[in-house]
Amino acid sequence: MTVRIATRRSALAKWQANHVAGLLREREPGLDVRLLELMTKGDRILDVPLAEVGGKGLFVKEIEDALLRGDAEVAVHSMKDLPALLAPGLTIAATPVREDPRDALVSKGKRLEQLPNGARVGTASLRRAAQLKAARPDLHIETIRGNVQTRLRKVEEGFDAVVLAYAGLRRLGLADKVVQVFTLDEMLPAVAQGALAIEARESDAETLRRLAPLDDVATRHQVDAERGLMRRLEGGCQVPLAAHATVGGGTVTLRALVSSLDGSRVVRGERSGPVGQASEIGVALAEDLLGRGAAAILAEIERGPGLTAPKR
Repeated sequence: MTVRIATRRSALAKWQANHVAGLLREREPGLDVRLLELMTKGDRILDVPLAEVGGKGLFVKEIEDALLRGDAEVAVHSMKDLPALLAPGLTIAATPVREDPRDALVSKGKRLEQLPNGARVGTASLRRAAQLKAARPDLHIETIRGNVQTRLRKVEEGFDAVVLAYAGLRRLGLADKVVQVFTLDEMLPAVAQGALAIEARESDAETLRRLAPLDDVATRHQVDAERGLMRRLEGGCQVPLAAHATVGGGTVTLRALVSSLDGSRVVRGERSGPVGQASEIGVALAEDLLGRGAAAILAEIERGPGLTAPKR
């Protein structure tokens, strides 16, 4: 039996796919697992902010198409790259144990509060940009795209700092580059940041059976709550939306925020409830945020002009 895993070609994507391949081989020694490396539209378009060219779905379409064609049995994604709704016929078969979901700052040795006035800080995320501006309105935030190594090089090429997901740096063995790991109070993560999504065809019973043991229940509840919120807010790369859920004692607790592009207005909220209602808790918190100002922020962002935050 051969299991083909569809993945992007970046170093991080291949690490994640190989990690899942290793989990499968641990359970079935001798299983033939191979990677199908694909180039997505999001990988090809590097000179434009994601929010202007379609958002996070650009990283998954070609991979999902390969699954639907039968070119692969499994796809592995960063969960935060998955749109709120999957392609018809596909399902998230498993969510392995989540890596640290926080964001990290890489610089020439300075923490955020130590950066000079007007410092150049690079990020690929409107969410990070908005929270950085809320903390330091003087910063000059610039959009950067590309793989992890490309973003890290920006510090050598003139940026004062860049902000990336801590999970990706840890997975690639680059945690020593980090000067500061933001607390959840300092910077709330993206929906499902640090989690992996193992996707398969709904009709492929054998593959679903093979993947089921890789599912981590706590991670699944966290992701369900965060993605429930995202679905209700219809958020993606176009919206400064952040969320983080924790699970303990049968309860899921979800924190979230929606921000204006310039970080001047931030609506925050928190809600808890039974883990079996994780998705519904996400929706309920979204409704609460909408009623307390998020609806006005989202409407303003939708009206434009443009989707990118102005430089300050």
